[in-house]
Amino acid sequence: MGYSLFDTAIGTCAIAWTDRGIRRVALPDETPDATRSRMRRHLASAAEQTPPASVRSVVQAIVSLLEGTHVDLTDVVLDDDDVPALHRRVYAITRSIAPGHTLTYGAIAKQLGDARLAQTVGYALGRNPFPIIVPCHRVLAAHGALGGFSAPGGVDTKRRMLEIEGALEALPADLFS
Repeated sequence: MGYSLFDTAIGTCAIAWTDRGIRRVALPDETPDATRSRMRRHLASAAEQTPPASVRSVVQAIVSLLEGTHVDLTDVVLDDDDVPALHRRVYAITRSIAPGHTLTYGAIAKQLGDARLAQTVGYALGRNPFPIIVPCHRVLAAHGALGGFSAPGGVDTKRRMLEIEGALEALPADLFS
């Protein structure tokens, strides 16, 4: 298992991989060293190294997405063996949300077959080890409210990512006042 840091329009992110796929993505902390430390906490056995070509292509796609290019990351292979089955279902639905679009927690719950699972959807997305690839920032609370965001920077990071993708333009302006 390896990991690498990389610069994006929102700061220094990190990506970890195994021979089975992408294992983790980290959004930027306040400093690159803090991002590195967070990766080490989550993946103690991983070594920082130059990523293989397949991972470099994923990094380039993430960088492009965070520069405003609508990139499709649905074909990125994830190493999600240790992710609970219900979370994998939530992540699969979330991955289908195209850049510039959003869904609500409730809409994802309905796709799971039970509208009462909205909190469960939020719980799963709050533990998402693959942000950006599993675009949890595109999932909103009821009526389009931004809701929470557990990544560093919280809702400000979520708002910035949605701005880059052009998704905020489709939402009512009074949500941000």
